[in-house]
Amino acid sequence: MNAGKNKKFTYLFEILMVSTRLGLTSFGGPVAHLGYFHEEYIRRRKWMDEKSYADLVALCQFLPGPASSQVGIGIGVMRGGVLGGILAFIGFTLPSVIALIIFASLLHTFDIENAGWIHGLKLVAVAIVAHAILGMAKNLTPDLTRKTIALFAIVVTLLWQTAFSQVVIILLSGLIGYLIYKQPTIEKDLSSDMHFPISRRVAGVCLLLFFGLLILLPILRETVASNWIALFDSFYRSGSLVFGGGHVVLPLLEREFIPTGWLSEEQFLAGYGATQAVPGPLFTFAAYIGTVINGWQGGLVATIAVFLPAILLIFGTLPFWDSLRRNPKIKAALMGVNASVVGILISAFYNPIWTSSILEPIDFAFAAILFSMLAFWKLPPWIIVLTGALGGVLLSLL
Repeated sequence: MNAGKNKKFTYLFEILMVSTRLGLTSFGGPVAHLGYFHEEYIRRRKWMDEKSYADLVALCQFLPGPASSQVGIGIGVMRGGVLGGILAFIGFTLPSVIALIIFASLLHTFDIENAGWIHGLKLVAVAIVAHAILGMAKNLTPDLTRKTIALFAIVVTLLWQTAFSQVVIILLSGLIGYLIYKQPTIEKDLSSDMHFPISRRVAGVCLLLFFGLLILLPILRETVASNWIALFDSFYRSGSLVFGGGHVVLPLLEREFIPTGWLSEEQFLAGYGATQAVPGPLFTFAAYIGTVINGWQGGLVATIAVFLPAILLIFGTLPFWDSLRRNPKIKAALMGVNASVVGILISAFYNPIWTSSILEPIDFAFAAILFSMLAFWKLPPWIIVLTGALGGVLLSLL
């Protein structure tokens, strides 16, 4: 009994430590975060196999909310149960929340968006995402059909950039995969069994709570004159309606708070620059806005509200995921979906990561060095991050 408890505690402590380190070093936005997760959780620690990770990424891309945070929570759940998922979320999110609360309290008027070290961290994201894409493409697009699905996803996401384009692509790719790969003998199942210590009853409660809050909070906001309820409702609704990653939440938050007078345009832009300067999920921008409106308490409430929908949805869907993905028809659809995820990642790699980072030939040269350090020399990601930041400062001096 004690041995089991000690093993459980060891797992939980490991989850917290690893996720915190990722929360301190994962720069570059949601696509880059998936690359960091792939490198740390899959390649180095082998907490999941490649196909299970790809399936989880596909699920979280389909769900509203911050996909990278949901992937991290899902990995934490599979490693250490519900508490493991919560610790994975806390570790990955808290560093940037603290940093942005400090920015909002003291430094949000500083012009840091164009600092050299920030540009260096963008080049780190180029290397990280390129490495992740190559690894995932090798496993998830082995034949011409799936390469074509990935190409379809690239073209559509680049030419049709809306909040719903990813959802449409995933649905269509799943349909194509179902029609082409529905024969159960097409591909051997190499994925391992995934056991989730969340009952379907608890999952159902989480889903009911998600939709219940989405409906009841606006009603409560109109009947009770409370700034805290209004604040919670605005962030919860924004977190519930975001498809396509953290960048999409920024215009939603702008429309939610600037016209109401809670936040000025200058304050919003200063916070946006600060958000680009810190690691972790872009959704932590809510911590900055909440702090500007109601102090550090407002920052914490805003963080909880904007992430709560993502947590409820991932807890509500994970218990059904393993049985669904092992159904031959669902597996066939997932083969198409996984190929489309590769295309979506390549599209995001070009825009905004490449277009905002590779501005001159010297940027590409430095990104190639960082990629080689990661892919060929097998150096740990934190060294790549540190090298990128220092190199960005040197590039700014040239």
